[in-house]
Amino acid sequence: MSDHERSAGSGRLVTGVAWAVLLLGLWLWGREATDVRQGSSAPATGDMAAVGRPPDVKLPPALKPLGDALPQRVDIPGLGVQAPVVARGLDGQGAVDPPPFDQPGVVGWYRDGAKPGAAGTALMVGHVDTETRPAVFYKISVLKPGQTVRVVRDDGQVAEFTVDDVEVVTRDRFDAQQVYGPRQSGRAELRLITCGGTFDRATRSYTANVIVSAYLTGIRA
Repeated sequence: MSDHERSAGSGRLVTGVAWAVLLLGLWLWGREATDVRQGSSAPATGDMAAVGRPPDVKLPPALKPLGDALPQRVDIPGLGVQAPVVARGLDGQGAVDPPPFDQPGVVGWYRDGAKPGAAGTALMVGHVDTETRPAVFYKISVLKPGQTVRVVRDDGQVAEFTVDDVEVVTRDRFDAQQVYGPRQSGRAELRLITCGGTFDRATRSYTANVIVSAYLTGIRA
């Protein structure tokens, strides 16, 4: 790749990983969100602008958590998303290492956290866009409570999650403990994370994060 191509590709692509900076507080906070604070909940506060749950939406009961298995693919039927999953760790600065820039259709799973379908909060991150086109999580902000997210696992099971909350969390009010803490003790929960808010041309980043929360409600073969 030429220097010119690298420069062009580094423009808006930088915005696709703005969430990585926002997640720094999570990684410094440690693994409390996934396997320490299981006895507490994390209610939304005025710092979070939630889409909200329509009063007539009845959500299904939570299913007992599954055993550990690695995620292979994420399916979001309502958005037409079918995306491969890659395990990601932390970068040299202690933030989550995002999927590669040249793979905007790939979802990253934080490998040191909970596995999707197992007890705890499994974290999945994806780009919102690139320099030229939408990326894998471009539309997750339009998800509604009651919609489905499926995770194909390497044990042959498909963990089916029901969305119960969608939030837009601003950068200046980001609280890792509130955002990523378990909503209910003992559940298998899932968070889908990408950029949100508006694009700040001065900093070349987005002003917020979109956080989709879901919990395990079914299993498919």
